[in-house]
Amino acid sequence: MENKEFKELKERLLSTKKNGYDRPLDEAAMEAYCDGYKAFLNAGKTERLCAAETVRLAEARGYRPYVRGMALSAGDKVYLSNRGKAVLLAHIGEKSLAEGAQIAAAHIDSPRLDLKPNPLYEEAELAYFKTHYYGGIRKYQWVTIPMELHGVVVLRDGTSVPVNIGGGPGDPRLVITDLLPHLGAEQGKKPLATAIPAETLNLLLGSRPLGGEEESGRVKLAVMKLLNDKYGITEDDFASAELEAVPAGDACDIGLDRSMIGAYGHDDRVCAYAALKALLDLEKTPARTAVCVLADKEEIGSDGVTGMQSAAFDTFMEDLCEAQGVPVRVCFERSFCLSADVTAAYDPHYADVYEKRNAAYFNYGVGLCKYTGARGKSGASDADAETVAYVRRVFDDAGVAWQITEMGKVDAGGGGTVAMYMANRNIATLDAGVPVLSMHAPFETVAKLDCYETYRGMKALYEAKS
Repeated sequence: MENKEFKELKERLLSTKKNGYDRPLDEAAMEAYCDGYKAFLNAGKTERLCAAETVRLAEARGYRPYVRGMALSAGDKVYLSNRGKAVLLAHIGEKSLAEGAQIAAAHIDSPRLDLKPNPLYEEAELAYFKTHYYGGIRKYQWVTIPMELHGVVVLRDGTSVPVNIGGGPGDPRLVITDLLPHLGAEQGKKPLATAIPAETLNLLLGSRPLGGEEESGRVKLAVMKLLNDKYGITEDDFASAELEAVPAGDACDIGLDRSMIGAYGHDDRVCAYAALKALLDLEKTPARTAVCVLADKEEIGSDGVTGMQSAAFDTFMEDLCEAQGVPVRVCFERSFCLSADVTAAYDPHYADVYEKRNAAYFNYGVGLCKYTGARGKSGASDADAETVAYVRRVFDDAGVAWQITEMGKVDAGGGGTVAMYMANRNIATLDAGVPVLSMHAPFETVAKLDCYETYRGMKALYEAKS
């Protein structure tokens, strides 16, 4: 076989995935998109803040709140905020919902530290907040870093008081302390998972006492007075509060070439923003109704009234279908959902837990995951071949860079997404998302090219004719 014939055969038969920078790329558009994404991250450090920013962006692009029973026509753009912690948006398409919808579902909650119901205490004349971690974290990563506190305190009369400590210019920040190396010999012998006990993840609040030296609890009282002066709350009000401690600081470019973004909350706001931005950027009425779901509670199993397992999504879709006289079950069985969630990017420093042939790599585009789960695919929806082929075709036709991936070696661990909950509704579903380094850490890293290609992929799916 001649060399030319060999090369032609190799090109025709073997996979020839390329680094995204070796493909046609509008770098100016990519940078503009990533600037918008960084602003979205900075504004939405909790699911409540993220939902509020989503509503703000949607209303600026002509979306209006959905009211049950309102008449809907092709081209109409509506949204529904679910308790201020999740958002559902729809751009009504030209075709009937009996032909199905094009759905992108992501989540806007991220691993963090929640305050306990009775959080405030004093020990050794230092005041602290006790926390309970939310989602899968490596506890040792959350000590000695500056933290912010965001959320709401709801008073007995129902008044909701927003709280922001550390997020404004010049604000004080909070921290969780750790042992000095001089006294940490025994701690250093422990496994990473147990070296920092969960009950020691307590936020340092203050050290300045109030009142005379004969009094007790002076630092705790001083801290509570500061909170009362600013927010009008008392200690009992913590019982009806949702306060979340998150890493302080804004998203930033990473690398001398500025090719990456570092921030808290890429999982899964990097996919949530792509799904939202792609919907808002639709220039024409889509053929099929385009739906964006930004859910809460994925990091703890998608339970609860704002999670993907709740009836909120079903109710929203049923209302849209009723406006067209279509049974929602008919819509679901003809719909497609891209479960937009991040995947693990290959890290050469920890190569032993990855399977290189099926790992996701930076700058190779959106990662398609046929299944997630753990070990024998436990907890996965496992998309069928027809669904994967459909996404391949849409992405290839739009020139979107994509890669097919798994999340580590078979028995090295695993992960879950909202895919199985969409599939349980009889909706054809495939996982896809941005590869992430240091996933679930207080500071994660993604490649700008992968962010942009994920956005382009979602837009192509919204715009698909069938």
